[in-house]
Amino acid sequence: MAEDKPWALISEVGEQGFIEEVTDIIKQHFNIICLRDFLQNPQQHGPKIQAILMWNTFPAAEPSLLSSLPSLKVVANGGVGIDHLDVPYITSLGVKVANTPGVVSVATADMAMGLLLASARKIVEGHQIAVDPKTTSIPQSLVGVEVTGSTLGIIGMGHIGYKIAQRSKGFDMKILYHNRHRRSVEDEQSVGASYCENMDDLLREADFVVLVVNLSPETKGLISHRELSLMKPTATLVNVSRGLVVDQDALVKALQSGEIRAAALDVTHPEPLPRDHPLLSLPNVLITPHVGTYTYATIKRTVQCMVDNAVAAVNGLPVPNEVKLK
Repeated sequence: MAEDKPWALISEVGEQGFIEEVTDIIKQHFNIICLRDFLQNPQQHGPKIQAILMWNTFPAAEPSLLSSLPSLKVVANGGVGIDHLDVPYITSLGVKVANTPGVVSVATADMAMGLLLASARKIVEGHQIAVDPKTTSIPQSLVGVEVTGSTLGIIGMGHIGYKIAQRSKGFDMKILYHNRHRRSVEDEQSVGASYCENMDDLLREADFVVLVVNLSPETKGLISHRELSLMKPTATLVNVSRGLVVDQDALVKALQSGEIRAAALDVTHPEPLPRDHPLLSLPNVLITPHVGTYTYATIKRTVQCMVDNAVAAVNGLPVPNEVKLK
């Protein structure tokens, strides 16, 4: 019965929140209340909330909200990145934090390859010319660069980075990667990847540099003026990690000056960018609005993983994907 289910706080259904199709997954185990309704009477609703199911970083786990949830047991984040969560503070309250590693890898890797291909072959520009009622001929400006046989540099060879390597192998790409820890010989041989202990070596050689790192103090501004200057003038930067991994002012200058050929970005900072941001008007930039995980199958898997984490925490069981302090 609904009365027996624990309560979970969510941002909303639709718009910025959960798509309607996945709410049944949540409702199998939780009664849900949207943030808007919760805020109308937090004193009434607060004591019964045991889980926050966070989607697109909302509801934000701020101290003002957490202090009104005395029964809270878990903040279950949808997605891998937790840079928007103060994990030490949340756990100090006796509340567990969980994320959803693995389930987003396939869709994000697909998106990375999609951005790479679309930028290399100018697919968006080609579509715009093809449907323009004024088009009478095909301009030479649509000539792109070859992907097959090119060199791919992957910075961050975790779940997603490895999936990207698997896909790029099908394009006969030479695969270089840089990671905090070198992967096993078996992993490297499986995709034909070569390890670059020094990231600079990768930047100098790669025709396409794909960023797949988690955002942390160490990776914030990882790619800036110096790193961009090391890249080939024919190279493309692809970012499917977080916007703050790239110094956007440095990227604008590199793109304007021809220091690199192009950029293809699924992430920026902020999101969306201000409408007058120079990245939006550069012809050699392709931007999508952080939709790397946006497939129905991946969203369903992510929500199921969130629910599994939350149910375990509420029942006092080991949380499958608990984020623990190092």
